[in-house]
Amino acid sequence: MSSTAAELVRLLTVRGQTLAVAESLTGGLVAAEITGVPGASKVFRGSVTAYATELKHRLLGVDATLLAQRGAVDPQVAAEMAAGVRKALGADWGLATTGVAGPEPQDGRPVGTVFVAVDGPFAADSGSAAGGKVAALRLNGDRAEIRRESVRSVLALLLEELASEQTGNERTQDTEQNGGF
Repeated sequence: MSSTAAELVRLLTVRGQTLAVAESLTGGLVAAEITGVPGASKVFRGSVTAYATELKHRLLGVDATLLAQRGAVDPQVAAEMAAGVRKALGADWGLATTGVAGPEPQDGRPVGTVFVAVDGPFAADSGSAAGGKVAALRLNGDRAEIRRESVRSVLALLLEELASEQTGNERTQDTEQNGGF
């Protein structure tokens, strides 16, 4: 369990919000990282590991034309996966990972090309585009390293969103609940 995952579970618990995850190249590693945190059951709704391209459409609602034209390794696919899992599992926040861990390129994309996305109840002043936020990654290393860094990156993306959207009142409540002033 990472400190990032623990912080996510803590923040989501304080906010009374839930999380769902859609994974491709990470194959369940994001869900495992989150569920490794004690108390994760208060916030984690579940996950969909849509490794096969057609499952991204069938289970997560990713546009079939988009998948046919651009393939599964695409920033818009990541955004639609995050939005789709959020809707399918009834969560406040959705995360998604899609990319190429290797050993071979996929959809014309080289090994190490990864897109991670977050979709959620963004505040009007958050600067997030409709459809959530997507981060494009170009990772080095072997298959395991690419997958681990993808997990770290998608969790960090959500943590960044939660931290930036936390209101002054939520910070006060959180501080009081954790023994601060």
